[in-house]
Amino acid sequence: MLKRIPVSALRIGMYVEELCGSWMEHPFWRTRFALTDPKDIDRIRASGIAEVWIDTSRGLDVERDDGAAATRERVDSDVERELARAIAQPNPPAGRAAIDEEIARAARICREAKPAVVAMFNEARMGRAIDAAGAAALVQEISDSVSRNPAALISIVRLKDKDEYTYMHSVAVCALMIALARQLGLDDDLTRELGLAGLLHDIGKAKVPLAILNKPGKLTDAEFEAVKSHPEHGHAILAAGGAVGAIPLDVCLHHHEKIDGGGYPHRLAGEAISLYAKMGAVCDVYDAITSNRPYKRGWNPAESIRRMAEWSRSHFDETVFHAFVKTVGIYPVGSLVRMESGRLGVVVEQTEGALLAPKIKLFFSTKSRQHIRPETIDLSRPGASDRIASREDPQRWGLTRVDELWAGEAARRT
Repeated sequence: MLKRIPVSALRIGMYVEELCGSWMEHPFWRTRFALTDPKDIDRIRASGIAEVWIDTSRGLDVERDDGAAATRERVDSDVERELARAIAQPNPPAGRAAIDEEIARAARICREAKPAVVAMFNEARMGRAIDAAGAAALVQEISDSVSRNPAALISIVRLKDKDEYTYMHSVAVCALMIALARQLGLDDDLTRELGLAGLLHDIGKAKVPLAILNKPGKLTDAEFEAVKSHPEHGHAILAAGGAVGAIPLDVCLHHHEKIDGGGYPHRLAGEAISLYAKMGAVCDVYDAITSNRPYKRGWNPAESIRRMAEWSRSHFDETVFHAFVKTVGIYPVGSLVRMESGRLGVVVEQTEGALLAPKIKLFFSTKSRQHIRPETIDLSRPGASDRIASREDPQRWGLTRVDELWAGEAARRT
């Protein structure tokens, strides 16, 4: 049986199935392992992870059940309720460019953004000032794309190669911050400032050795501390340059703080964390866990939203997280889902005002385990007979080119 327990209840002999949080928050390469070394328990507790899943069929159970442990069934039920609360009042439909048209423009923006961001990090690495004007121009181009259709750029930039993660992650968080700011009703000037904050939030990684950032295996304690130093390095870089305002400085320094006080570098909690840093936290985590990294394959976007909902009460501000779910959807573009009919499909477009009923391209039968003629269905249309039954992992079905079904040629070029 799977149980979620507080880290205070961990003991030697337990089998850890999953650490409840983004893999950026802990130094463990594998998330499934038997606890045989007391130092590993100490490292988990020191990492800021508050809870873990244990498998009692493969290791010891909690010593006594005081009600703190939760079963997978109970947590899944709580998660679905939390997601339902997030979309209880969906936004009214707004005019948008067709996503297939915007995907081509978004892919071009990503290709052109990469060398600009690489240059920005290289300048910071050599101790030179950030080109604020160039950064602002890139933010404006990203903002224009998000205005036309936010799902296009947000989805395309997720397809970055693991070796370019550090750079394109900045572009992704910029786009997510802009989309989230608009969802929250913030004005245009503030939205652009938040886009700049997203673009620059990880600039401190320029001071972290690339060998550590790209390490495919388990980080040592010293290496993990080096990674955790990047918010303060970034704040120092931006403050020394004097070209950005208070908001990018704040987001850069505090985007790894958590609402329960378990984050870093200052262990801020609740209202001590600004709205802008709270926005940075949710955008940063979403792109991190949906992206392929040197040491871990990214999660399906829909599974990522589900897991973030599971962690939300300790990690994220409720209002900000609910707005984020409305921004990307419960089933973001690119999510693989299984239908009640037994067919697999990939989400190709959100349906505004009906976040549980996106457009889906069906392409695979789980019954015959074979590809079928692609068919796009709109679950929001009257008379739609099929429904989403579950989120799915492409690897389970041996599917390796799912992204081409929604992104087309852009998936091959990005």
